[in-house]
Amino acid sequence: MGKKIKKEVEPPPKDVFDPLTIESKKAATVVLMLHSPEEEILAKACEAIYKFALKDDVKKLLRELDVMNSVIAQLTPEEEVVIHEFASLCLANMSTEYTGKVQIFEHGGLEPLLRLLSSPDPDVKKNSIECIYNLVQDFQCRTTFQELNAIPPVLDLLKSEYPVIQLFALKMLGVITNDKKSQAMLRDSQGLDHLIKILDTKELNDLHIEALSVVANCLEDMDSILLIRQTGGLKKLLAFAENSTIPDIQKNAAKAIAKAAYDSESRKLFHEQEVEKCLVTLLGSESDGTQVAASQAISAMCGNAGSQDFFNTQGIPQLVRLLKSDNEEVQEAAALALASLTTCNPANANAAAEADALGPLTSTLSSKRDGAVANAATVLMNMAMQEPLRAAVQSQDVLQALIGPLGSANTVVQSKAALAVATTVCDVEARAELRNRGGLEPLVELLHSKNDEVRRHASYAIMVCAGDELTATELYRLGALDILEEISLSVRRKNKFSEAAYNKLLNHNLSLKYSQTGYLSSSNIISDGFYDYGRINPGTKLLPLKELCLQEPSDRRAVLLINNESVDGSLLMEDKSSDLSYRRSISSSSSLRRASKEKTTSLFSTGFGSPTELKSEPTSGRNTVLSKSATKEKGPRKGRGKKEEEKVKEEEEVLAIPKLTGESSPEKEWYPPPDPHFCTYVYDVTRSILPVTNVKEQVEVLAKYVAEKMGGKIPKDKLPDFSWELHISELKFQLKSNVIPIGYIKKGIFYHRALLFKALADKIGVGCSLVRGEYGRAWNEVKLLDPSWKGVTGAFSAPETWIVDLMFHPGALMKSGGREANLYQFL
Repeated sequence: MGKKIKKEVEPPPKDVFDPLTIESKKAATVVLMLHSPEEEILAKACEAIYKFALKDDVKKLLRELDVMNSVIAQLTPEEEVVIHEFASLCLANMSTEYTGKVQIFEHGGLEPLLRLLSSPDPDVKKNSIECIYNLVQDFQCRTTFQELNAIPPVLDLLKSEYPVIQLFALKMLGVITNDKKSQAMLRDSQGLDHLIKILDTKELNDLHIEALSVVANCLEDMDSILLIRQTGGLKKLLAFAENSTIPDIQKNAAKAIAKAAYDSESRKLFHEQEVEKCLVTLLGSESDGTQVAASQAISAMCGNAGSQDFFNTQGIPQLVRLLKSDNEEVQEAAALALASLTTCNPANANAAAEADALGPLTSTLSSKRDGAVANAATVLMNMAMQEPLRAAVQSQDVLQALIGPLGSANTVVQSKAALAVATTVCDVEARAELRNRGGLEPLVELLHSKNDEVRRHASYAIMVCAGDELTATELYRLGALDILEEISLSVRRKNKFSEAAYNKLLNHNLSLKYSQTGYLSSSNIISDGFYDYGRINPGTKLLPLKELCLQEPSDRRAVLLINNESVDGSLLMEDKSSDLSYRRSISSSSSLRRASKEKTTSLFSTGFGSPTELKSEPTSGRNTVLSKSATKEKGPRKGRGKKEEEKVKEEEEVLAIPKLTGESSPEKEWYPPPDPHFCTYVYDVTRSILPVTNVKEQVEVLAKYVAEKMGGKIPKDKLPDFSWELHISELKFQLKSNVIPIGYIKKGIFYHRALLFKALADKIGVGCSLVRGEYGRAWNEVKLLDPSWKGVTGAFSAPETWIVDLMFHPGALMKSGGREANLYQFL
């Protein structure tokens, strides 16, 4: 008996019972029904599509089935109202998603929907305006809306007896009127009248918020404002906002004013309508949103001088109270208004101080909102700019509170905080407080900012902070000078403030300034410890004096030192019979120790300022106090030849070189090499030149004195024979250092003499500048009145610049720019 063959039955497809597949088939069936010529079937198909469209998954299927074109086709005027109703309802539901909006627009759905706004059926109107509202959220749809001149049919909907239709119409106008062209179209279509009537009608208070939003947009258009004013609508609007008890209405009214007030003409019109009273009233609202909007409107109105004056007494006190609000958004808006009110307005800054704003403003600096911090810093800056208020600002620990904002990640906060620091640290005490509290470090860090404004304001603050020696030194330690120098080399990053800050810091490091710029002004007073290293290129580091002193002699240019101070309180000299070379330890921990003083050196006291043991002796043609070497002589050198006299003089000066004795001591502080000769020079000029009352005479006498100490007058043709290089080399060998105190140089040329002249002139208060030239040239400039004007009644002449001759005709003055001056400077 044969076996029965069992036939296998194929299983159904896996997605047969998939709900989505079922819905897909139903949707396809419904789409086919849209092609039916029977109206009843069409209506049922549209209703079915609407119900389908309520489901998210089905919406996607409908888009894939390209149903949109078929639905839009049912919007033609020939179709029945019921078909219009369900087709528009379907489109309204599909338009809630971006893809649906795109398909409706691309299939030309906007124009037939606009036609349906005039349909007699309210449901059709509601569905159509809702769909249009969704569509105009897209910019391209708004542009087409304008081209179709669609505002008049939308305005007609405002007359509808159905609030939902009116509400959608207002919402749509609120979106459309963000564009200037639509604002003009609304104005030309008498839309403003419709809006004001709605605001005038208490029964329509559920529409007031949306109506105000549209009005707010229209107030950005100057012609619309004029139209509202002419019809009396502006006063109605302000009264409506002031008297309303609905917070959202007050808020929207304030927002409308704020938007419009950014135009100068609008501000003028608002001021004429006394908008300030309305805004002050709104500040007293219990609604945070209204307070914020009113504060922002006040800020916008500050562009009008009359408004600023009004808020001086009837606005600032209320804003100060809002600074204490628990709502940080309110604090930010109030601080913004105060910042606008106090900017360039000392009266309002005083009013803020009188309203006790300092405490709340300082507290606001710790707010979590960057805007609040930036605004508070701006107000404090405006107040600190007034000298009578600055002390009050400083007393509130504002500098301590500003340190946090300086380190903020927000560039606006950084910028405003830096400006606030700049206006607050205008005195030594304030700078010391900032320095002691660690505020300089974050300020220096801001110089690295990539933001131009932050970098500019940080530079400004550093420029102000560099006003005293201690703060400038700390800034230098923190690397501010190096950063500013780097900025100055960048065309894109540098600014006027960075250059000013750099120069201000250089003024506290004249050695570096002279090496880099080759110029010291009359206000750059050379102090002890100054050294002329020679010219260095931008970006090159200048070695500190201690490091230079610890280096072995080399063939490079000698470093010239100015030092009027003793070592460890006294000069260190050795007996003439001993090795009188200048010894110094090579170790960085070495120090100079006190040595015994011989009778020949007893004229130099600890300070080297006014030796009391100095005895005057006759000199050969000198009218000043004798130098130290001269005190060793028994009398004038009469009968000696010039060469012999110079030889003896050089020998005595070599003998005068001090020797430091004692073992190195790591515990003691390092001191720069002493310069007893320069100390004598200072004493000489202080006693003999300082009393002279005529500045010109002081300059001339000082020039002769300097030339005498540096080898005397040198004829131009003898300059090549003036063996100053050998003299300098001998000094470097004897001192075992490249650093030579200026007083030891007895054969000096242009740059030696110019430096000595500047150093001595600064000691006695004779104003002069020091300018470095090329090829060893340097000169001093002084400003003097032209003597030809002396005695001329009523005449006034600005001081003229003169070059001082220290070489060829010591004491002669050459007018800057003249032939003689040019020869002296450049040839």
